[in-house]
Parts: sequence; structure tokens; C-alpha cells
Amino acid sequence: MDIFKLEGHPHIELCDLLKIEGWAESGAMAKAMIAEGLVQVDGVVETRKRCKITAGKIVSMDDQKIKIQD
Repeated sequence: MDIFKLEGHPHIELCDLLKIEGWAESGAMAKAMIAEGLVQVDGVVETRKRCKITAGKIVSMDDQKIKIQD
């Protein structure tokens, strides 16, 4: 499981996280993946593209997982 640090920010939007982590090549691709129901937050499918991901959440897709930390 990878770790993503918020580095003082209160949250990151889900579509931005996927792009930064390299799971999606572009913001448009990240939004499409989310809309298709391919991404889970804490084990639940998340379809809100700009969902605010905060510390303690686990984002997963296929066999990839990221834990969000402060």
C-alpha cells in the first residue's frame, strides 16, 4: 500500500489524487474512471469526482491502494 501525504492541506480531490499518483494520465481520464465506478474510498465505490479525500482514508482501484496521511 502506498502513502500519500497531504503536507498541511486539509484534503485532496479524488480526481486530482488519481492524476498525481499516476493512476490516470489526465484529469479527464481520472473523472471518467470515477464516473464508471472503478474507484473505491474506504471500500465503497465513490462516484463524486471532486470528493474531498482526507487523512485516514484509503483509496483503491483494482489491486492498487493508497492511504492518505497528514
